[in-house]
Amino acid sequence: MPAIIRTKTRLASVAFIGALGLAALTACNNGTPGTTPDPTNGAPNGTPPNGAPTNGSDAAATATLRDATGAEVGTATFTEADGALRVEANVQTLEEGFYGFHIHGVGVCEPDSAAPDDPEDTGDFMSAGGHLGSDEGDHPEHQGDLPQLLVMANGEGHLSFATDRVTMTDLTDEDGAALMIHADPDNFANIPERYAPGGPDDDTLSTGDAGDRLACGVIETAS
Repeated sequence: MPAIIRTKTRLASVAFIGALGLAALTACNNGTPGTTPDPTNGAPNGTPPNGAPTNGSDAAATATLRDATGAEVGTATFTEADGALRVEANVQTLEEGFYGFHIHGVGVCEPDSAAPDDPEDTGDFMSAGGHLGSDEGDHPEHQGDLPQLLVMANGEGHLSFATDRVTMTDLTDEDGAALMIHADPDNFANIPERYAPGGPDDDTLSTGDAGDRLACGVIETAS
């Protein structure tokens, strides 16, 4: 009998210690028993764990993207952080697929307009000029060359990245700047020699064959 009693006492002690440990873990869970740990580590709602700004938070500039009919298809924000410019874009009502996405050198988005340097070159949003920095090199080395925009089957697309090629000064100079969605994917002038032994042509080196200008938004300083 004494051995049995000692065994039961030892088991009861182990169970009691385990219960104390569980209670301590629960109490440390965001300070509220029974809740799920906060993945933002206590940051305000909507703030990513890495501290990157959410779309519209502390933005230095914004752009509203509209198609040639004037219909809004998306928005974008520009935020300076850690020596770079963070760009966050959200679009909707577009067809599924990849789209060329660039910053153009003139902050004017006019449908059926002429290019600033060539009155004979007309079309939707030609008023925005070429890619920002296009006079300093070939695509995809322009300041305004950005990652592809990928739109999902539901018509929505979300893109967030940082670039040190562009500063707020570049976007808010005398001519301003515009954010552009093109109708086709951007190939970034990556044309293998087996397809083009002579290398990419002038159109590819200019725009990455991203095609027509589908939507445009003037980049404006946030109020």
